[in-house]
Amino acid sequence: MRKIEGASRIPVPGGKVIDEHVGRVNSGDEAVSIAHMIAPPGWEEPPQTPSFTEYTVVLRGTVLVEHDGGTTRVDAGQSVVTSPGEKVRYSVGPEGAEYIAVCLPAFSPEAAGRE
Repeated sequence: MRKIEGASRIPVPGGKVIDEHVGRVNSGDEAVSIAHMIAPPGWEEPPQTPSFTEYTVVLRGTVLVEHDGGTTRVDAGQSVVTSPGEKVRYSVGPEGAEYIAVCLPAFSPEAAGRE
């Protein structure tokens, strides 16, 4: 059993806040990462083709996921799962968003495959 006392804040551009609770940075786990994210209104990131599965649970606001089939709107109380090798681009609606992201295996910048 391990108790994790708190999260590590991971700095990213664009005003998004990432607090990693479990993962490579905060707990040394490579099998899974769990992070609490808060993205400001209008936040977006470049397209990526990650080598991990990502499970996103939206707590507040709206997360938009662009993919080959179009754009999927994920509102508070909903979740989305993206697969390894799937090209995606995340952004948020005009009210911003708060969400939990779980990545298997754990997130790393190299594994994200950002353009």
